[in-house]
Amino acid sequence: MSKVGFVGLGIMGKPMVLNLLKAGIETTVYDINPAAVDALKEAGAKGAVSPKELAGGNDVIITMVPNAKIVGILLEGPDGILAGVKPGTVIVDMSSVSPVDSKYFAELAKSKQCPFLDSPVSGGEPGAIHATLAFMVGGDEAVVEQIRDVYDAMGTSITVVGPNGSGSVAKLANQIMVNLNIAAVSEALILAQKAGADPKKVYEAVRGGLAGSTVLDAKAPMMFNRNFKPGGTLAINLKDITNVMDTAKSLEVPLILTSQLQQIMLSLKSDGHIMDDHSGIVQFYEKISGVEVKTPQK
Repeated sequence: MSKVGFVGLGIMGKPMVLNLLKAGIETTVYDINPAAVDALKEAGAKGAVSPKELAGGNDVIITMVPNAKIVGILLEGPDGILAGVKPGTVIVDMSSVSPVDSKYFAELAKSKQCPFLDSPVSGGEPGAIHATLAFMVGGDEAVVEQIRDVYDAMGTSITVVGPNGSGSVAKLANQIMVNLNIAAVSEALILAQKAGADPKKVYEAVRGGLAGSTVLDAKAPMMFNRNFKPGGTLAINLKDITNVMDTAKSLEVPLILTSQLQQIMLSLKSDGHIMDDHSGIVQFYEKISGVEVKTPQK
């Protein structure tokens, strides 16, 4: 069974580590927040004082952090993962970064004779808690199979999309579909509310038809119940959509709806909603429509 070093113990990372421990996988953790490390040590994890120390004694190193800049800092430098890693250790970045970043990290890992997988996830905090995450992987399929026990402990879907960078491409595509779907749900419920219909009843009426989706079921109730506690913050999703637009620009691909979505998210940021769940996209439409999506209290 693989021994895992896990870096990044936030909304996603903490429950992912708990599921590794639940599966009996020996796990060492590191985070800049000592309290997060201590909480998981109480659950059975080992703690490391630096990424370098964490890297030395494990077969798999996983990074799950907010952006590519942080991944780079964790990998490089005198106290970084690559300073302590032994050849053959599998380095897995589960953060959401650009394909360019993933290919660069793969080259860094290769210089230390370490396989690298870019392996962003979908499923949000509920998926992390319930071990139902979907993994989109860029890298060697044989390496994925080598650490299959690690993936199986945290998720239910593991798809190798292609070589390094491909997992990050799939994640960008995922974020387009998820966030535009949330925007569409927002527009629909705004229309329903403005017309005098109960948005909860409208949701219940359409969810069993073609309009039904995982996004609808996850986000519509958050909207009409006024619950914007983040499972995935607007901040993280704006970062992902910005990566989408940067990648599209480099490929000369016009993404009309996604470019509008980026502007909506920037507007929400300026209004102080950046740490809300991305179901909070509805608040942009509420502001310009003069109506609040809310089911009547019984």
